[in-house]
Amino acid sequence: MHPSNFENMALPPAIMFQGTSSNAGKSILTAALCRLLARAGVSVAPFKAQNMSLNSTVSISGQEMARAQALQAYACGLEPDSRMNPVLLKPISGDLGSQVIAMGEPWGELKSSEYLTKKEELWPIVQQAYYDLAREHQIIVIEGAGSPAEINLRDCDIVNMRMAKLAKAKVILVADIDLGGAFAALAGTMLLLDQSERNLIAGFILNKFRGEQTLLDPALAEISKITEKPFLGIMPYVENLHLPAEDSVSFKQDAQKYSPLAPTNKNLLKFDIIDLPHISNTTDFEVLQAESDISIRLIQHPDQLNHPLQHPHCLILPGTRNTGADLAYLENTGLAAAIKKYVNHCLKGFPGMLIGICGGFQMLGEVILDPLGLEGNTINYGLNLLPCKTELTKDKVLQRCLGHSLSILTDKETALFGYEIHHGQTTFNDQSLVPVIETADGKPLAWGRLDQNSEIKILGTYLHGLFDSDVFRSAFLNRLRARVNLPKFKPVVADCMEELDRLADIFAKALPLEKLFKTLEINL
Repeated sequence: MHPSNFENMALPPAIMFQGTSSNAGKSILTAALCRLLARAGVSVAPFKAQNMSLNSTVSISGQEMARAQALQAYACGLEPDSRMNPVLLKPISGDLGSQVIAMGEPWGELKSSEYLTKKEELWPIVQQAYYDLAREHQIIVIEGAGSPAEINLRDCDIVNMRMAKLAKAKVILVADIDLGGAFAALAGTMLLLDQSERNLIAGFILNKFRGEQTLLDPALAEISKITEKPFLGIMPYVENLHLPAEDSVSFKQDAQKYSPLAPTNKNLLKFDIIDLPHISNTTDFEVLQAESDISIRLIQHPDQLNHPLQHPHCLILPGTRNTGADLAYLENTGLAAAIKKYVNHCLKGFPGMLIGICGGFQMLGEVILDPLGLEGNTINYGLNLLPCKTELTKDKVLQRCLGHSLSILTDKETALFGYEIHHGQTTFNDQSLVPVIETADGKPLAWGRLDQNSEIKILGTYLHGLFDSDVFRSAFLNRLRARVNLPKFKPVVADCMEELDRLADIFAKALPLEKLFKTLEINL
């Protein structure tokens, strides 16, 4: 259907969550409502016109999209589909702007000012994606981005109120009361909207509330009087919610940060993650936070690695959106030298290992060539810890992977899954590395460098979601535990559906579906 015909198309009902700020909880509330509707037998799909995030995944058709919309798709009982997130922005660095992904494919790299002038070219793509999706479902649950009250961006909006008008959506404005200032944020947002936008607001949700709700009553009444909008519900703060974060903000808030000489629990399995300026796909590590005997530190200073009492059992060099810039950061801060010192210590018998994932894997090699200037410099010298070199190419690898670990990594072969998102092609200069993860037909997915005892001390892979498979994660961690004389643990089952169901139950108690639909005047 051509975009010019969209206005005449009959649309299914749409509910849209917009926030008074970023991280107000829109993504989680969208997932909760999607799950609740799916359990009620309703054909529902999520939608977010534009998402800015470095946490991306690959759809079953090999297209890149935000992890948040993939999670929401699972909540609906659907496979992730790039139509659910037609525009993905992956920040590069500073004023370099973002890589723009349109319908799962690279569209361009633009500075922020350039992107604002190009947004209109993306609007027909957003329209097409929404209407194609809407024709297949009974209801669409839409997520906004940031705040609709950013009046300097109103003229080029494609994700908040313009999207709400296109979908004829009932908009629910969400405020995070846990941060404070929620009532001022709600009133201020309404003040900055024009009248046509205010008319789209169906009501408010206070999110992440702790305490006695009766204490809120005077404020709720006053804000409803000022804005002439009702409060639809109070969503409580949900403890220990093990779902992938939309971006690195939540992960960094949860990860431990402590001084290089702080005491540590000797019974914990210690994971350190290098906190790169352009760190991406932090969802690779979130599942580790659910393990009761694992501590996770974000490493920002070489002293955290240099002190012997602070040596981790596993050090991870994560994915990055700009390998060259982050390599320079490692050198300039002294972290590169600290990583090499740690590895040398491990190779001499210390029971630890270094894992490089995606961009982190590329950094472990000798050199990264960038002849097209995709990330700036045409050549960047790596940490020289693995005998390989990488060349960044125009075409991006986007694929899901199924494989199995070899016994050298997990005692016995163990199935696992993941996905690859990268521009680089890596080749090896000698045969000193051994495959440690392979596909069914023997294609290597991860390589290892061994010490004199044939223990893996360095592992490199392009595989995101490495730890998501419960059986593999359990086998890998238990081998690591055995090396440091810690007891084995049963796996913590990373079942997103169980968590989504728990979240949906909490949502249903705070905002009963029947009452919500009656208030929003939605009939299915």
